[in-house]
Amino acid sequence: MPRVDLPPPLHDLASTLTSFLDQRHAELLKPLLLGLLLARGRRTATAWFRAGCIGEEFRRAYTLLGTVGRSRVDTFAALLFQRMRDSLDPGSHWLFALDDTPTQRYGPCVDGAGRHHNPTPGPCHQHFVYGHIWVTLAWVVRHASWDVRALPLLADLYIRAADVPKIDADRRPAFVTKLAQAARQIAWLAEQLRGTSKPIWLAVDGAYTKRPVLREARSRHVVVVGRLPRNAALWSVPPVVPAGRRRPGRPRQYGRQRLSLAKRAGHARGWEQVECWQYQQRVIKTVKVFQATWKPAGGEIRVVLVKEDTRWRAYCCTEATAAVRDILEAAAGRTAIEETFKDVKEVEGAGQQQLRYWRANVGAFAWCLWGYTAVEWWAWDKPFGQLCDRGASPWDDAERRPSHADRRKALQRVCLEEEFWRQWGEQPCPPKIREWVEAVLDLLG
Repeated sequence: MPRVDLPPPLHDLASTLTSFLDQRHAELLKPLLLGLLLARGRRTATAWFRAGCIGEEFRRAYTLLGTVGRSRVDTFAALLFQRMRDSLDPGSHWLFALDDTPTQRYGPCVDGAGRHHNPTPGPCHQHFVYGHIWVTLAWVVRHASWDVRALPLLADLYIRAADVPKIDADRRPAFVTKLAQAARQIAWLAEQLRGTSKPIWLAVDGAYTKRPVLREARSRHVVVVGRLPRNAALWSVPPVVPAGRRRPGRPRQYGRQRLSLAKRAGHARGWEQVECWQYQQRVIKTVKVFQATWKPAGGEIRVVLVKEDTRWRAYCCTEATAAVRDILEAAAGRTAIEETFKDVKEVEGAGQQQLRYWRANVGAFAWCLWGYTAVEWWAWDKPFGQLCDRGASPWDDAERRPSHADRRKALQRVCLEEEFWRQWGEQPCPPKIREWVEAVLDLLG
């Protein structure tokens, strides 16, 4: 089977990534990326090798995955982000989402695997899952037709302190907490956007609204939007003292009055209506907004209480002057990364590679993330008819937006169709052959 070429802009991206690898591994990068995009069925690493026609070089391909996981994740993520930011519009400010997700594994000999909390227990109510945990950073961008999309860029493997000694000493990593990994990713993000004129926003959930993340973000001038604990120790904003009447010493950073979120939410006064865009529709939220100081954030924050039908939620923003609509839209945009995790596992097959060493697992998971992002980037400006055709499925909604699986199949079809006509040459093609080719390509759906 001849090797298929990647369409632009993926071909140019793969050529650039190749230049950062040793010559022994550089020639396998394009086939490995192609195998990731064309593989079907269970997405083991060998399925990638077969689809990329590198079966004879499978040992070097395994080594390439380990090399990517050991020293090339940050570099490759930076190059991918640099290429995308030149063609996608971030809007009035940069918005990123940070969260962690598990990938289920089996077997006691997998480096870094352990028992973790299961965020999706399912009907069996499985509260724990055995596998890997990935702290992931994604770029949140709004599409004109697909609403908000989270394009993953970077991921770190979290290994529990109890599981670190189980790894062989010659390749044992140091223990790093999730919050420290999140802080490292914030530093990486700030470095990539150094010199930008637009504010950098980061949306997180309550698990990452903690001191190490908030302090690192404040030092890097990154605005954090996240869930606020109901028992958060909030204090009032200290009054501004004129320079002539200021006492000796450092000005007060936190106020003297303790603020209670429950009492604020229970009070009938102070609520207002705010219109914003959330979950593919324009909605009106009932909110209460006030300023406060919070020691984990290192100073003043903006608190937004949102009244729901049966309960209330509290959000915080480290930018005290941020618009309430932007805070609500950023908090809702963070949920796009949950949909991304689902597609990365079910469509791209993250966690199915059957690798043992932790560096190879890091490289394979990053490869799945970049495969998802590459498909979304390629399909960003494509018309609906090229990405999805539901004419053979009258039971389906013809106007429903194409899923990630639809975009991936459209990319596969383009790659195979262009390769067929390239091999066919300039001679005329009989109608029967053309119909047969179309029928074979339709089997991708």
